[in-house]
Amino acid sequence: MAETGIEIDGAPASAAQLAALGLLNYGHFTTLRAEAGRVCGLTLHLDRLVRDCRTVFAAELDREAVRDRIRGALPADGAPVIVRVTVFDPALGLERPGAVAEPRLLVTTRPAPATAPGPLRVRTAAYRRELPEVKHVGLFGLIRHRRLAQLDGYDDVLLTGPDGRITEGATWNLGFLDTDGQVVWPEGDALPGVTAALLADAHPGPQRRERVDAGGGPARFAAAFALNAGVGVRPIAAIDGTAFDPAHPGLAGLRAAYEGIGAETV
Repeated sequence: MAETGIEIDGAPASAAQLAALGLLNYGHFTTLRAEAGRVCGLTLHLDRLVRDCRTVFAAELDREAVRDRIRGALPADGAPVIVRVTVFDPALGLERPGAVAEPRLLVTTRPAPATAPGPLRVRTAAYRRELPEVKHVGLFGLIRHRRLAQLDGYDDVLLTGPDGRITEGATWNLGFLDTDGQVVWPEGDALPGVTAALLADAHPGPQRRERVDAGGGPARFAAAFALNAGVGVRPIAAIDGTAFDPAHPGLAGLRAAYEGIGAETV
């Protein structure tokens, strides 16, 4: 197929189907990076889709059908692409979203970044995603806070809960490196990220979870990093007024651990 594409259940998406998703904006998704027909953490991505489909639609998703749709959307030359699998029901309407759902699979692809993006400069904002344990399509609040941060000269936004604790980035999870090299994962309501789970399993050193408050909380750490499936481990250069060394040697170790994870065949 073409280098980029939009398909629903393996066929080109129609304008009416896409309009249904855009107008109702009800569904869930996962985003993954594929290269040469392989995906890092494919099983976890499929687990997420199945789990979220039960929550969002009270329906069972066919894992093998998802794999087949992903496989069919990949470029024949094996070029690296970012694949998004969105689960939605174009027959549901605004007036009767409680009807029995028959979820469909919308698969989109775009070229993966050719080079690793640079370190992030982020600012905190008080915002909690609705149903944070689900990767759903309700992105307005996230995109608005990301936009406002970028208009103020930052790259992205880091979310904080009503009690002031840091939870997650707009579309990424967060980790810190303590001064002794230990990985620290912030406690709080956040999406259970696939990349974070993979790194937690692959990292050979000690790890812990603890509350990290905005304001002075990040300053006690030696380094900070963002994680998502598109870029893996990405250094954070600053959170609000706290600067970090984006070339901290511990980050290279984290990237090596993540890049050493074996990818699964789609």
